Order: sequence, then C-alpha cells, then structure tokens
Amino acid sequence: MNYKNPDEHGYYGEFGGAFIPEMLYPNIEELQKNYLQIIESEDFQAEYQDLLTNYVGRATPLYFAKNLSQKYNTQIYLKREDLNHTGAHKINNALGQVLLAKRLGKTRIIAETGAGQHGVATATACALLGLECIVYMGEIDIQRQAPNVARMKMLGAEVVAVTSGSKTLKDAVNEALRDWINNPVTTHYVIGSVVGPHPFPDLVARFQSIISKEIREQLKEKIGRENPDYVIACVGGGSNAAGTFYHFVEEKEVKIIAAEAGGLGVDSGKSAATTFLGTLGVLHGSKSLVMQTEDGQVIEPHSISAGLDYPGIGPFHAHLFKEKRAEFFSINDNEALKCAFELTRLEGIIPALESSHALAVLDKKKFNENDIVVICLSGRGDKDMETYLKNL
Repeated sequence: MNYKNPDEHGYYGEFGGAFIPEMLYPNIEELQKNYLQIIESEDFQAEYQDLLTNYVGRATPLYFAKNLSQKYNTQIYLKREDLNHTGAHKINNALGQVLLAKRLGKTRIIAETGAGQHGVATATACALLGLECIVYMGEIDIQRQAPNVARMKMLGAEVVAVTSGSKTLKDAVNEALRDWINNPVTTHYVIGSVVGPHPFPDLVARFQSIISKEIREQLKEKIGRENPDYVIACVGGGSNAAGTFYHFVEEKEVKIIAAEAGGLGVDSGKSAATTFLGTLGVLHGSKSLVMQTEDGQVIEPHSISAGLDYPGIGPFHAHLFKEKRAEFFSINDNEALKCAFELTRLEGIIPALESSHALAVLDKKKFNENDIVVICLSGRGDKDMETYLKNL
C-alpha cells in the first residue's frame, strides 16, 4: 500500500481531496497542475537545496541522547530540527512554498500560525525573497507566543489578530482562507501543515520529507543501518511528523508513533486528541478526522502548546491511523511539561512544548534496550519560556 503519496484526486485512502469555494478553484487547479513539475525541476531543486544547506543550516544533527537513553534503558536519538534557522522544522516548508509562489508569479504571501514558528519561517522566507507577507494569528496565540510575534514584525510581516471563535489556530486558518478568496490572483497561501485542500498535504509533506531522508543517511553513518526500530513525532496538523515518517512508512519493520495533544485529558472536554475524539468530516478544505458535534459543528480544541491546538489532523495521518500503520498516543499538558523539564535537565536542551509531547511517549511505551528510537525534536523552547516559568 502506498501510504506516502495521495492518488490523483488528493486522497490518502478515504481522506483528503479538495473541498473549496468556487472562487479558489483557479488557484488550487493552478497548484495541482504545476506543483510537482516545478518542485522536481532541476533549477528549483538547485536553489532550494542550496538554501537548505547555506541558509537554514541543514543537515540538522541526529544526536544520541546518552543521559535520556540511560534513564529509559533504550537507544534514543533526537533529530534536532530545533537547530534550524528560525528554530523549528517550519522553515523547510516555508522556503519551499515561497520559492514555488515566486515561480507562479505571486507577489503576496499569506500564512496562518499557531505557535508562531510557521509565521516566523514564512516572514523569514518573504524577507529573503522580497515578497509581501501577512500572517493571521489567533488573539490568544498572540498573547502566549509574544516573542514570535515580535520576530514576525521585525522581519517586515503584518500580523493580523484573529478574534473570532476560539481565537487560536483553526480560526487563523479560516481568516487566511477568506483572504485568499478575496485576493486569488496575486496571493499564495503558504499553509503550514499537512492540512488543507489537495495538493497542500502532499506539497508540505514533500518539503518536510528532508527530515526522514537525513535520518536514514545519518543512521547509516552512525550505526550502519538506515532504518530505526521506532520513529516518534508530535502531531497537530502534523507537518513535522509527516516529514519524520515519510521515508519510513513503506518500511514495515519501522514502527511509527504519533503523539497528540491530550490537553487536560481525552474525556475532559479540553483536548486536541483528534484520533481519539474525531469523526469523518471536512475541515479547511479536506476530508479527514475532525473533532465535531453530531451535527458537524467543530469542537474547540485545547492544548498547552499552541502548535497542537487544532481540532483536526492531516489526511496523511488519518490514513496511517485508520490503517493501523501508526500508533497514536494522547499526551496530557502535564505529561508534556514534565518531559520538557526532564530533557532540559538531562541533556541541556530546552524543547518546544509541541516536541515535548513526542518525548512523553517514553513514559507510555516500553522499549527494549537495543531498540533504536528516533524522536523528532521539532522546535526549540524559547517561545514557550513564559509557560515553562509558570510551571517551574
């Protein structure tokens, strides 16, 4: 079974597709027709790979976490996406999409952001490549991610506060889509995760697949084999996870684990654990698992981490879940906090709250002492210092 790529209509099994207003059809159709041809072309790849190496700082290290490994009696490697320029994996996709937008003749870029990392990455790419940038961000996220808001503004982006709904990530996506409907000719919407109408889930996964490509090369160099026993990543919409899993989903011997945001607990009414709480529905242009009421109203999610505070999951991940190709864990706020402090004190690495959800799987699952366990450390914790200080 092909888990990695959608079919010609953008479906991963029963999930995906493009459910969009008529006004957006020309844009989506233009992307669908051209994205593969452009991003696979020699000149695009030459420019993109050069930027990844010399601007972003790739390849990111695959770090053997000796102290963490001793504590959990297994072999733990951290894929250090936190060491990318701008501090997270988001730059891999933002740069790729802004380069693509330029080739499509677009002059204006819009984006949504929750934790602010995608907003910062998009603003960075726009500053570098000379495009106008508008970032939509929920009012609550603006308050809890103030350092990233300041960075976006310094980079020249306009940050628009979204005051509708729960004032978080899903509402920022809604506003960005509205903007795109009103400005279809000049504007490209840089979606930050493996969500949205086809071809976005595939486009974002391809740009993020550099993560698993490097993991394979680095493991080969370090231990003489390309495949780990386990790969673990946190999942909201799921772009860092899609990138971490991408080159392993067809490898049956590699076990895949996704960590969702349990919030205050799956049964608390304040959670974002979509695979535990979601049903089949359409959200932001694609069919996937969505947290919704019986009559299809989206249920407000909750997570301590702004980047996982989303009521759905990308169709790629929904398919992995449905086919039981990946094991999903729900990680509560307190469990993520505990693991953030643990990594900081054992390894001297302050992780993003999102990444801490992936680390918390170590408390939930027993690994053998010889297992090679790779965890994607999707971002650094600078943006979450206020939350960490409150919980010291």
